[in-house]
Amino acid sequence: MTISLGKLGIWQHTSGLTPELAAEVEKLGYGAIWIGGSPEGGLGIVDELLDATDHIVVATGIVNMWKDDAATVGASYHRIVARHPGRFLLGVGIGHPEATKEYKKPYDKIVDYLDQLDEAGVPTEDRALAALGPKVLKLAAERTAGAHPYLTTPEHTREARKVLGDGPLLAPEHKVLLETDPDRAREIARAKVRSPYLQAINYLNNFRRLGFTDEDFADGGSPRLLDAVVAWGTPEAIGARIAEHLDAGADHVCVQGLGDDPLAAYRAVAETLLS
Repeated sequence: MTISLGKLGIWQHTSGLTPELAAEVEKLGYGAIWIGGSPEGGLGIVDELLDATDHIVVATGIVNMWKDDAATVGASYHRIVARHPGRFLLGVGIGHPEATKEYKKPYDKIVDYLDQLDEAGVPTEDRALAALGPKVLKLAAERTAGAHPYLTTPEHTREARKVLGDGPLLAPEHKVLLETDPDRAREIARAKVRSPYLQAINYLNNFRRLGFTDEDFADGGSPRLLDAVVAWGTPEAIGARIAEHLDAGADHVCVQGLGDDPLAAYRAVAETLLS
């Protein structure tokens, strides 16, 4: 890759992203801000975050291929990199079928969209692909800088690295929560994971590949499943869980802060892993 993400970033829904948060995250030492929630293809929010910071990378996690055409996204890419070279990574993906009426032949859609990004002049090394299963992971390695898996575990990271091989980017997302009470932590985690993810077939299939069963999906998620995808507890416990991804082959982990004060979680992770 020509873009340097560092070992840690944050993943934040567009609704919770502000220039002020971006500046604070940069000061904490994070290497990237991943914009969640399928940002609009015009990508005006990317300009806002880059203008408010000095060096941190901004990535999309992800632009939804069903929602925004590649020509529009490609034009946005060129506008952004002309002003902020080396600071933007275009993450794209197809989301999950339950959220998209025209969701059909998803693999063909991905290939076609990447072809169109080629035509729009978006370099392979400046884009990443949302990927969970082996087939799309392989495509990520062949047609982009690498993969951005969402809602995964260090065990998935280990298997994904085997599929990708050495070299391609592997940048999983992992949720973090500063809460030491198990019941409260799992209550917050369950509210985040239950909908839409435990109704989305692509995530359920990925969990099954990791050894989870229908029992783990019932009632909003078993403690085993919730503890696997949400790192909660003390800063040290959270940091140790995120480090498992790095040990398993991740190049970069983007943490998503849960709870009433995500910034507190970002500060705690930074103090543990970036200080």
